[in-house]
Amino acid sequence: MKKTRVLFLCTGNSSRSILSAATLNHLGEDRFVAYSAGSQPAGYVNPNALQELTKQGISIEGLRSKSWDEFTGPDAVPMDIVITVCDSAAAETCPVFFGDFIRVHWGLPDPTFVRGDDSVIAEAFHRTQSVITQRLQALIALPVESLSPERLQSELNAISDRYPAVELVGAAV
Repeated sequence: MKKTRVLFLCTGNSSRSILSAATLNHLGEDRFVAYSAGSQPAGYVNPNALQELTKQGISIEGLRSKSWDEFTGPDAVPMDIVITVCDSAAAETCPVFFGDFIRVHWGLPDPTFVRGDDSVIAEAFHRTQSVITQRLQALIALPVESLSPERLQSELNAISDRYPAVELVGAAV
C-alpha cells in the first residue's frame, strides 16, 4: 500500500514543522510518511523541540532543518498533502509551495519565541505538541486513501477548526 506523503512547511523549520513531521511519522507510520522544510531554514533543530519529542517517546534520529528546495525539482519526492504551520495571527509570513497536492494551513504560534525560565519554555513546547498530536490523530483517523480531493481538503480544514492553536504564555510580541 502506498503511503500518503505529507510535507510540513514553516519559515525556519526548527520547531513546529519538525514536531509535526516527527509526530506523524511516529503515529501514522503504517500509512503516512512525513517530511518538513522551511522557506528560510534556521539550520538547526531547536533543542526544546528535540526534548519534547524525546519526552513523548518519538524518535529524533535524522531530524534536521532543511530548505524546501529539497522538495522541488524533477527528482523530488511528490507530495500528497502540504501543511503550513506558520502563525498567520502573528503576521508571520507562511511560505507558498507550488505543486499538485492538497494544501492546508494549520497555524500555530512559534514556541521558539517564548521567553521565560526553562519551565515556561518547556510548557510552550508541550502545549504546541499537544495541539499537533490532536490534529495528527484526527488526520490519521481519516480514510485519506478513499476521499476525493475536495472532501479531503474539507476534512483537513475542519481539523484545524476542531483543534485550534493555543496561546503560549511568555510569547514575545
